[in-house]
Amino acid sequence: MKTLLRCLLIPLLGLALGSSLELTSAIESTRPTTVIVLRHAEADTSDRANRNPDLSELGTARAEALAKLLSKAGVTHLFCSEYKRTHDTLLPLSVAQELDLVQVSARSPEEQIELLRALPPGSVAVVAGHSNTAPGLVEALGATPPGIERHAEHGLLLDHDEYDRLFVVTLSPSAEVSTSLIELRYGN
Repeated sequence: MKTLLRCLLIPLLGLALGSSLELTSAIESTRPTTVIVLRHAEADTSDRANRNPDLSELGTARAEALAKLLSKAGVTHLFCSEYKRTHDTLLPLSVAQELDLVQVSARSPEEQIELLRALPPGSVAVVAGHSNTAPGLVEALGATPPGIERHAEHGLLLDHDEYDRLFVVTLSPSAEVSTSLIELRYGN
């Protein structure tokens, strides 16, 4: 009797487990991807000739505030440009979350978009850009960042003194659902 019961239960358990895995896979593929876009924190501008400055004290404090803000956000990917200020803005978060920083040239927005769109469903990516790249990235992802002036030559630009704006873009895996955008402020 026990042998007969095992012969019947084992295939049923296998079928149930297989169905459960298929359901889990289907649910996973419908999860949205979240992309958090921000401008790097304040740079040290004491040496005007330095084209690749470190963060200032205020910028370092803002980078630490960002790491604290996003500590429970489930961040899975970090992207910065080739400039120290973007790298250093994400460094405290990178260390806290034990994530590598992926460098993408500020001059290659198409590459950045491709990398973001190729992320697995459910990913949470943070991108540190610049005043002239962050708003355009948000727009390229399908959202319109509010209150940003469009310049004829340079496109969307954040104001020179804006370092606290953070754009949370939710990319739906379904073409029927549009991209959503939330703007937050963070730091000092």
